[in-house]
Amino acid sequence: MSLKLHQNASNIHEMSLKDHQHILFVLTPDDLNDFPYIQQLKKKLTRNKTALNDLKKTPVTMDLLHGGMASFVVLTEKFNTFQRHQLLRKAIQPLLEESPESVTLCVFGDASARKTNACAAYYVLTANAASLPNKKKDHKKAALSQINIYGHHASDDYADVNARVAGNLLCRQLTMTPPNELTPSIYRKHIAELANTHHWQHEEFDMTALKQMGAGAFVAVGQGSDPQDAAIVHLTYQPNDARRHIAIIGKGICFDTGGHNLKPAKYMLGMHEDMNGSAVALGILLAATKMALPVKLDCWLAIAQNHISPNAYKQNDVVTALNGMSIEIVHTDAEGRMVLADTLTLASRTKPEIIIDFATLTGSMITALGDRMSGVISNRPQLSATAVGAGAHSGERVVAFPYEEDYDSDLESDIADIKQCTLEGGADHIHASRFLGRFIENDIPWIHTDLSSASRKDGLGAIQSDTNGFGVGFGISLILKLMDTLN
Repeated sequence: MSLKLHQNASNIHEMSLKDHQHILFVLTPDDLNDFPYIQQLKKKLTRNKTALNDLKKTPVTMDLLHGGMASFVVLTEKFNTFQRHQLLRKAIQPLLEESPESVTLCVFGDASARKTNACAAYYVLTANAASLPNKKKDHKKAALSQINIYGHHASDDYADVNARVAGNLLCRQLTMTPPNELTPSIYRKHIAELANTHHWQHEEFDMTALKQMGAGAFVAVGQGSDPQDAAIVHLTYQPNDARRHIAIIGKGICFDTGGHNLKPAKYMLGMHEDMNGSAVALGILLAATKMALPVKLDCWLAIAQNHISPNAYKQNDVVTALNGMSIEIVHTDAEGRMVLADTLTLASRTKPEIIIDFATLTGSMITALGDRMSGVISNRPQLSATAVGAGAHSGERVVAFPYEEDYDSDLESDIADIKQCTLEGGADHIHASRFLGRFIENDIPWIHTDLSSASRKDGLGAIQSDTNGFGVGFGISLILKLMDTLN
């Protein structure tokens, strides 16, 4: 999406409405008495039997005398980022439904409020105006080509906001791509093209290499597909001024049938999005690159499919992982932790200062939290606290769960070093993290992100689409915090 940006920090009262067809007015409580169009707005609210104060909960739209449309919302300094994003999305949605070529953002308040609200409104607008995969033959949507901003002038032309939007959009576009158009082979080719475009170092460990290396956990999942095109892909962004080294890992299951423990149709539908963790990792890598962050990022993508075939792994198989640990297979639909196990070992051998992984991993995390937030689990309690703060700052909320040793007793096997999972369910999100933690070498600090909020009907926070790109904004905020706190 190519946008022209016009900024004007001068007196917004002098703006001519007739020159703008789609306008968002972002107000603060202090502006309500001095707002130049207050009388027209009051008449609309009276007709709706609402009051000005209600704009802090529900935005309102109004047709203007010259034929344009205006949307009004009130944001207070008490709002957190999620609340701010959610209200802005509701205010912007009616404007975007008319597929405008140009939208005008007008922000009021003191300098601090104008800056905060302008950045937030610009993010919400540009993220939701972007094009997403759509195969309908009559699908036509005019592209937003111009944004006018009154009340605040960003000296960097919103470069960092644009970077976050680009990362979120890449994540959503990849995740929403139909599975016949994003097999592991196609995905790997696309990643190689991205690496070439953005000058990332690129290497692949295909099934032949992984078998030779002894990565039996990953191979167990990949061996059920024809062709056997699964691979662990390693990308590196390393600017000359890098002062930190962080690894990000993404689960990239391009389609998950459940394997021999076949999913019922209701739960298999949508399983092309089980590669969302890898899309989040790629989105973070892209955003960090565009922001020119002074950090070395190793990005590891565990790309495979979980198919059913005579060669597919099965219950009671025992396989040996890259780190030498034997694993008793309990349920073939717990394939995510299998591909991540060997990927975590590879990542930890490069000795980053911290590892962050992203995965649509367990149904129990959705049971625990629903689809409004995601869960994090870490082998360092202080990391969990930092992650919760990063989630609040980004508007992508996370909740920390315990990483306690006594859960290991549930994973004890009579025949192998560890069970893959249990059949009883229960706290499977914690069991999964305890399992994954056994494959990290060199005692690297690590935080696991279980993306229970990767998809939510009618959107979440800033994003209107069901597939919302959750994790990209959180991941960038977490990396920024870690760059300041790592010893």
